[in-house]
Order: sequence, then C-alpha cells, then structure tokens
Amino acid sequence: MAEKHQDVVPPPLELEIEQYGIKHHWKCLAACTLVSMCPFQYGIDFGLIGGLQAMVGFLRVFGYEAPELPSGWNISTERQQLISSLMTLGAFISSSGAGPMATFMGRKSSIWSASLLCIVSNIIMMTTTSIGGLYAGRLLLGLANGIFMTFSQLYIQECTPARYRGLMISSFQIWTSLGSLVGTIVDNFTAKIDGRNSYLIPLGLIFIMPAVLSFGLLFIPESPRWLMQHGKVENARTALRWHRPYPDALIDAEIRDIQLALESENQFKSVAVMDMFRNPVDRRRTVLAICAITIQGASGAMYMIAYGTYFFQMAGIGQPFENSCILIGVGVFAIVINSAIVTHFGRRRVFLVSGLLLCGLAQLLTAVVYQVNPHAKSTGQAIVGLAVVYIMGYNGMVATYAWISGGELPSQRLRSYTFGLATAIGFFAAWLTTFTAPYFINPESLNWGPKYGYIWTPSCIISAAWVYFFLPEVKDRTLEEIDEMFEARLPAKKFRKYVCVGRVGVAAANGSDAGSTNKGPDVGYTEDIKA
Repeated sequence: MAEKHQDVVPPPLELEIEQYGIKHHWKCLAACTLVSMCPFQYGIDFGLIGGLQAMVGFLRVFGYEAPELPSGWNISTERQQLISSLMTLGAFISSSGAGPMATFMGRKSSIWSASLLCIVSNIIMMTTTSIGGLYAGRLLLGLANGIFMTFSQLYIQECTPARYRGLMISSFQIWTSLGSLVGTIVDNFTAKIDGRNSYLIPLGLIFIMPAVLSFGLLFIPESPRWLMQHGKVENARTALRWHRPYPDALIDAEIRDIQLALESENQFKSVAVMDMFRNPVDRRRTVLAICAITIQGASGAMYMIAYGTYFFQMAGIGQPFENSCILIGVGVFAIVINSAIVTHFGRRRVFLVSGLLLCGLAQLLTAVVYQVNPHAKSTGQAIVGLAVVYIMGYNGMVATYAWISGGELPSQRLRSYTFGLATAIGFFAAWLTTFTAPYFINPESLNWGPKYGYIWTPSCIISAAWVYFFLPEVKDRTLEEIDEMFEARLPAKKFRKYVCVGRVGVAAANGSDAGSTNKGPDVGYTEDIKA
C-alpha cells in the first residue's frame, strides 16, 4: 500500500525565520564561537606532544642517547606509547561519563570543571621530571579534554539554528587545527633551546585557553534544551530569547517544538544507559553517531597528527618541524575554505565519501613511494606533498563532517548519553592508534615508517562505503525535524528529500491524534512510501 502526501509547504513560522540572517544571529554565533574554542586544548596538545618527542631537551629528561639516529636521541616505544595515548585514554574515560554527568551539571558547568582540571594537569607536567608524574599529568589532561570536546559540541548542537550548525561545528574543527598549528610552530622555535625550557615554554601555552573560556562563559546563557530537559521552562525561554533575534511568537513556537519532542520521549520515564539500545530507533541513532565520529580514527589521522614531527624526523624527510608546520598550516587553510561553503553546500555524505577516498589514496601512494625508493630526496618531497593532500582531505572533508553528523543524530532525551558514548568510542579508536603506531614507525620496533599507510587505505575505503550506504543526510534540519525523520524509520537515502510536517501535522496527515506520533508512524513525504 502506498500513501502519498503532496503539496506540503513550509509553515508560515519557518518562512518568517528565514528572514533572519547571520547578522541577526550574532549573539548566538558569538557564544557558540567562544564554546567552539574548547578543542583548541585538544589540538594544541597533539601539536605539542608530537614535537616534544623529537626535542632534545625533552629526550634528555625522558629518553635516551641514540648516536645512530639523526638527532642523537630517542625515546623508548613504551614511553612513547604512554605519553601520547594516556591523554586519549583520559578523554575516553571522561566522555564515557558524559551522560550521567549531564544529569546534574549543565554544559557551562562541565566546561568550567574541565578548565580547572586542565590547569591542574599542566602544573603537574611542568613541575615533574619523573616519568610517572608525566603519565599522571597526561591522564588528567585527557580527562579535561574529553569534557571539553563532548560538552562544547553538545552546547553548539543545542543552541545553534539548524542552517548555521555546520558553520559552527566547522569553527570547532578550525580551533582544533589552530591549536595544533600553534603548538607545532612554538615547538619549532623552542626546539633549539638547550635544556628543559625547550619543552616547558610550549607547555605553558596550555594555561591560556582555560582562562579565556572561564571568563567568557560568565556572559553567555546555558543551553535552552538542557534547561528544558530539566524542567526549567522559563529559564530555557530566557536563554533562547538571548540566542535568537526572533519575536516572542517564534520563541514560543521553538520552545513548543522542543517541549513536544521531549514529551514524546519522556514516555520512557527515567533515562538509563541501556535506553540507547532498547528500541530500534534509538539503537539505530546510537550506532550511526558512534560510527560517524569513529571514521575520524578510521582515516588514520591520529598517527599523522600525534607523531607527525617524529615521523618526519625518523624517516629522514627534510626539516621535520618545518614540515609539520606546513602540514598543519595547510590543514587550517582547508578548514577555513570549508567554513566558507559549509552553510551553502555542506552535504555530509558527499564530503565524507570524497574525503575518505582521498585520504586512503594519499596513504597508499605514500607507502608505495617509500617502499620503492626509501632514501631518495625525491621520495621525501613526494611524501611531504602527499601528506599535504592527505591533510586537505582529512581537515577539509572528513573531520568537520564526522563531528557534525555524530552530534546531529542522537535523540534529544539521550543526547548526552549517546554523544558521550560516541565520543568515547572515537577517543578509544584514537587511543588505539596512538598506542600502536610506535610499534610500526619507531626504529626500535618494526621501523615501517611511511609504509604504515598500507594499513589505513582499506580502512578509509570501508569507511567511505559505510557512509554511502548508511549515513542519513540531515543538512539544514532542526533537531526536532531529525527526530521526526528517525521516528518515520526512513532509509538513509530518503532523508535528504523528506518534507517534515511537524508532529501535529504528521498526526493530521495520518488521520490520528498527535499523541500517536511516537509509535513510528507513516509520515508526510514527497514521494510514495511503501507500508
């Protein structure tokens, strides 16, 4: 049986909202830009730590002499693994607890707690000369970064208007890459300093962003959706009025949409971890969010980011610090270009498939070129060029759209739990990469160097295939519209052309009352839907 719903047009309120452009939303976008600075900490750590492990001043304290290597120093595989991976492990732990944490702490309070934890961890790392103390500092810093990455994303997803959500998540990725660029540039200049100051000066940068965030958060409101979820309706209305330039009628309409979405989900009473998997709709949304974020790790980016400088140095490819600066600078440029087009184009599926295939090809060619002629100057030049191509694909197409998709897809009731779990598994994938990469690239172990790319090419291809067949396209959709589409149980390929009619409209179109819409009903669509 086929039901056809035709002549579905956007409601008048939607048309009125479209009259408000980016200038009208400046307060909301400014607040979200502030919160999007959180991943600067994550980026600067990756930028710094890769350089520190190639820095003589650092290696004198935590490494050993190796006269046969270009720098004369090296660090053991085990220490290299733990220094890089403990931060990611900490992020995995804290993002895993995002759901329970969100039941009693708002988005702002969580970011404040992360800022404090970040400062404490950095004090430990700067004052210790013990490897155990360094490990402890790295783990605590990871706990802070996990909170930063998870709760800043939640705030942005919940506060930004649908058409600007891609832009703000893109700025999230810009700050990650800017952090990496700043860390790498500072490493480049301080690497020439003799003694501990060569790595203490870069570590001092970690104090800056927590101070900026802690002060800036005093001037912006809490997430309206979090307030609504906790029964603070008037506070949510006040917060939404701050975020939106709309008249009261439009504010009330958005509050009503949020309330209806929450009420339809509140039939499940309290929220529990297993709710993410208990019914088919939430299970699908959970799996999609996890896979969307995890494709960042599946692209092989973590070893290139975390070990870039060390990788270039051990492979004897040009000037390692300068090469890393060029690589990350190109990455920042790619994200800026992406930010300029994400609002107008920004198709998640197209960018992710294209980016993953480009990353896979760059990794494959890097491995082949190095295997054929590992020590030639032309090989080094080719590898740097392919690394630039790789980072253009990753930063410009994969990273931004993976984060956007992972944050858009969870249900409102389970958003903190689902996105926390997805982020945690993404961090676990990153941890696994940073933990195992030294076995492949360190001369003390397998000494594969650039041949490590052979592992990541099939991973990129499999990820691209998953995106093509399973990831829905939800560009420019409100979170409430996304709820409606999942409740309709549409296949991924039908999301893009689906016409949302709202919960009340769905009930009317199907000749039932509004209360029946949470059963996974037939819904308005612009083409035949087979029952």
